[in-house]
Amino acid sequence: MATQVIMPQLGESVVEGTVTKWLKRVHERIAEFEPLVEINTDKVDTEVPSPASGTVLQLLVAEGETVRAGTVLALIGEPGDELGESSAAVGSDGEFAASAAPTVESKGLPQPGAAAPRPMAHAAVPQPEVGFISPVVARIAAEHGVDLTQVSGTGQGGRITKKDVLTHLEGKQSAPPWEEPASGELFRPTEEVFGEFKPAAAAPGVKIQPLDPVRARIAEHMVRSRHTSPHVTTVMEADLGRVLAHRAANRPAFERDGVNLTLSAYFVAASVEALKQVPIVNSSWSDQGIVLHPQVNLGVAVSLGEKGLIVPVVKNADQLSLLALARSVNDLSERARNRKLEPDEVQGGTFTLTNHGVSGSLLAMPIINQPQCAILGVGALQKRVVVIEAPGPGGDPSDSLAVRPMVYLTLTFDHRIIDGAIADHFLAVVVQRLQTWA
Repeated sequence: MATQVIMPQLGESVVEGTVTKWLKRVHERIAEFEPLVEINTDKVDTEVPSPASGTVLQLLVAEGETVRAGTVLALIGEPGDELGESSAAVGSDGEFAASAAPTVESKGLPQPGAAAPRPMAHAAVPQPEVGFISPVVARIAAEHGVDLTQVSGTGQGGRITKKDVLTHLEGKQSAPPWEEPASGELFRPTEEVFGEFKPAAAAPGVKIQPLDPVRARIAEHMVRSRHTSPHVTTVMEADLGRVLAHRAANRPAFERDGVNLTLSAYFVAASVEALKQVPIVNSSWSDQGIVLHPQVNLGVAVSLGEKGLIVPVVKNADQLSLLALARSVNDLSERARNRKLEPDEVQGGTFTLTNHGVSGSLLAMPIINQPQCAILGVGALQKRVVVIEAPGPGGDPSDSLAVRPMVYLTLTFDHRIIDGAIADHFLAVVVQRLQTWA
């Protein structure tokens, strides 16, 4: 009997993944534990090994397709082995075709916490009346109160897709009477007056770059965040003179422990202190109320260059020293750039920090990393002339000009959860911690 290659559950909260690249083709030989396919989950790429040695008999899922954990991905065996019926099959020409559910015996990859491989499914949420739906579809339906039994599915086997739900929402939306177009010559549609608009022809040589899974996930997440949370941004600046002095004095000691003491560690530590003092910022919105998280899991955005960005999470950051925070930030950042993160390491964040200043940006208004309450943006360190107050000759306060290492800090927050005064208080704590570092 052929051996099934099962889509593993690659993280505690990861229920599906996207097949990004098959590393072997049909009829090719493969050894046990040799990488067979690359899977992308939440912008993390993972190689899934073959559970047995043999020949690749069938590839059942096309590149770019997203499937649920427990789905049969491929069949490994020897020519002539009984295959049974498969959910999809690919011939020597590489074309996939749909058929029935698999019946071959499963050796498969081990599933955490499961005695046997789970039944094959193509989505994450079972709905008796509508079949299986993906987490994205379920989330959009819940947010907008969509009855999925009223939505026509256009996906494989009648599956309801994200596009189907959005199309259904567009069809439901109707303008109030005062927004209905009026009649009369003055209110004639523009196209009736000037003719129908025709987009200009594309210039010669224009190409369309297909979206990779990482870019597609970033796009979906950013648009959803803007539609979900009313974003407000508050801005303050901080003098990093004390931080730079502390870093210069302690950097050699950290290096002896194998840790590069970067400024990011200080921003993470200051954020943790502020989250302790203003815990409402370490929260998420829900229809039942505001969810207050007992632990601080702080995400740090890492640029992957043209490949996008990813946000690995420092778990239980409120329990770590500056040395431990610096070590964790260094490790996660390095492995993120080398595409070596585990899926669980980008899950469960309760607050996010993005240091956009590393590329020279002075000021930015980052988008909230859902479902979190806020995100802290750090601009570029820049020496600026500022007015400082110091005791004068007679003891009275006196203003003077000084060149100081300054940085702009922005806090973009969800106005459903907190108001401006609380956001300002939080950011003021961050500034105070940085300016009084000792």
